[in-house]
Amino acid sequence: MDGTTQELIRTADEEFAALTAAVDGLDEPRMREVWLGTWGVREILAHVAGWHGEMTPALERLARGAPAHPDGAYDDADAWNARFVEARKDVATADLLREIHVSHRALLRAAASLGDAALAPGQAARALVDGVAADHYREHAAQIRDWRSRAGH
Repeated sequence: MDGTTQELIRTADEEFAALTAAVDGLDEPRMREVWLGTWGVREILAHVAGWHGEMTPALERLARGAPAHPDGAYDDADAWNARFVEARKDVATADLLREIHVSHRALLRAAASLGDAALAPGQAARALVDGVAADHYREHAAQIRDWRSRAGH
């Protein structure tokens, strides 16, 4: 693995660890507590896993030299988020936690297959990976930590 790729994966792994640490120790009622609009921690995790599931094949397409996705495919992020959450509403929390770990690894494997040139800062693939991984994890980990602090969890 090249330097740029290693740095991207290291950063994504660090931010993923921060996200999982932010939810560590929450019991089932707290995982299901709604505090972010209509979402709680479970919905955040379902949403993250959903984006992993959508963007892993997009990265695989990029590795084959194809477009990541058709133009406009993800313009309505709210609708996609709702689909991801709905699709996982009956998934056991332990299974959801396993899914997010497995899907994170799959996403980073797909990213690593692109190499340094595609993952250099300013490249579309880099933006896609950062957007669904490190930046995304950082955003939600901060929200969860803030909620836990305010709620005394």
